Amino acid sequence: MSDLTSAMMEGDLQKIRVVPKADLHNHCLLGMRLAEVREISGLNIRPFRYQGNGVRDINDWIREQYVPVLNIPGIFPKLVEASFRQAAGDGITLLEMSIDVGFGHLYGIPARTIVETLQQAHREVAPQIAFRPCLGFPRSRPVHRLLRFFEPYLDLDYFTAIDLYDEEQSQPVQNFREIYRFARQQRLRCTAHAGEFGSAEEVREAVEVLELDAVQHGIAAASSPEVMQWLADRAVPLNICPTSNLVLRRVSSYAAHPVRILYDHGVKVTISTDDVTLFDQGVSEELLNLFRAGVFSAEELEEIRAYTMT
Repeated sequence: MSDLTSAMMEGDLQKIRVVPKADLHNHCLLGMRLAEVREISGLNIRPFRYQGNGVRDINDWIREQYVPVLNIPGIFPKLVEASFRQAAGDGITLLEMSIDVGFGHLYGIPARTIVETLQQAHREVAPQIAFRPCLGFPRSRPVHRLLRFFEPYLDLDYFTAIDLYDEEQSQPVQNFREIYRFARQQRLRCTAHAGEFGSAEEVREAVEVLELDAVQHGIAAASSPEVMQWLADRAVPLNICPTSNLVLRRVSSYAAHPVRILYDHGVKVTISTDDVTLFDQGVSEELLNLFRAGVFSAEELEEIRAYTMT
C-alpha cells in the first residue's frame, strides 16, 4: 500500500499533503489562499461568488477585488512567493504554473524582471519543486497585441509552455494557430483551456488546430464517446480541476464529476487546482474530495498521482 493510498484510507489530509504530487493547471497570481492575499495586501478582499456568467464572473471579481491588490507597489514578488509556498506546503514537486503574457505590460514590469522574480521565488521558497513556467494568453485579447506582449520573453529562454484561457467563445481557436505554431518551433509545450464551458467537439478542435500537448479542463469531452476515444488514442491528457468545475456549476457535485467517465474511457486525467485563491483547494483536498465522493478508489488516485509525475 502506497503512502497516498494509506493516507486516503485514513482520511488524513496532513499525510496526503506530504506525498509528492503534481499540479499542472495553476495560475500563478491566484495560486495562494485568499487569507494569505489578505495578509500580504492588508485588504479585506471579498471571496469569489459565482453568479452564473461563466468566466466573466471570474474576470469581474478580478477587476473589482484583485486589481486593487495588484496595484500595490512591490506586491508582485510577494504574491509569487505565496504561490510557491502554497504549492510546497501541499507536497507539490512538479508544478506547471502560468502568468499572463500581458501582465508585465499592464503593470509596468519588464519581462526580465518577471522572469527574475519567478526564478528567485522558486530558488528561495521551493527549490525542491520541478518548475515548468508557462505563459498564458487570454483568448479575449487581439492576437496582434498578444504577439507584441510575447516578443520580450523570446530571448530570455525561460518559459517552457504556453496556455490559452479566458472565455472560450470570445474568438475562434483558429485565430491562435500561428502563435502556437511559433511556440512549438520554440520547443514550448502547448496547452489550452477547452471544454470547460464548450463542447466535446471544441475540445477535439482545439487539440487538432493548436497541436496541443495537453488540455486544461476538457471535461465536455465526456459527453462524446468518439471524442474520448480520439483523446485516448492520442494520449492527450486533461488537467482537471474538480472544485473549479463545481463552483462554476459545470458539475452538480463531486460524485457527478465526469472525470470518472473520462478515466473509464482511457483518457489520461490529472487532478490540479486552477485558482487556489478562488476555490480554496489544493491538490491534496481535490484528491480527498474525489475519494470521499466515491469517484475514485485510493488505488486509482495513486495511479493518477504516479503517472502525473512523469
